[in-house]
Amino acid sequence: MSPTRMASEHRWIYLGAIVVLVGLVIAGLLTYTQQHATNEAHRKANQLNEALVAQGFASRNTGNIADTLGTDGGAVCNDPVSALKHGLWLVQLANGAGGPGMRPVIADRKVLEAGAEVVKVYCPEKLTEYQKKIDDLKTSDVIND
Repeated sequence: MSPTRMASEHRWIYLGAIVVLVGLVIAGLLTYTQQHATNEAHRKANQLNEALVAQGFASRNTGNIADTLGTDGGAVCNDPVSALKHGLWLVQLANGAGGPGMRPVIADRKVLEAGAEVVKVYCPEKLTEYQKKIDDLKTSDVIND
């Protein structure tokens, strides 16, 4: 066998090895990026859980928090003071009845402050606007400890 023919046969081996190595590098980068995002989500979830426990709320499953809010707060931080979200938020602060029996209620300040903690951890740049919205609401101490 001539040296030229042998080099030609080995070229496919070299090209195959290069393709496999490039594939492994890409897979490694994707795995690293995903793991970094997961670690960041769990760090923020732990921070939020500790802040809520410090305010007197029961400890929550940080895995569920991380899955729900991710690294950026998800829907909570997507314009938290928009008119639509504010309206939906006020509906959720009602007595739970449907139709004509539905009435607004005076919410407990602690519940609203829990929402502020979420904003503080995940999107602190929007906390001032959010705080203004909850300061406009009439609140009272209605949760029994």
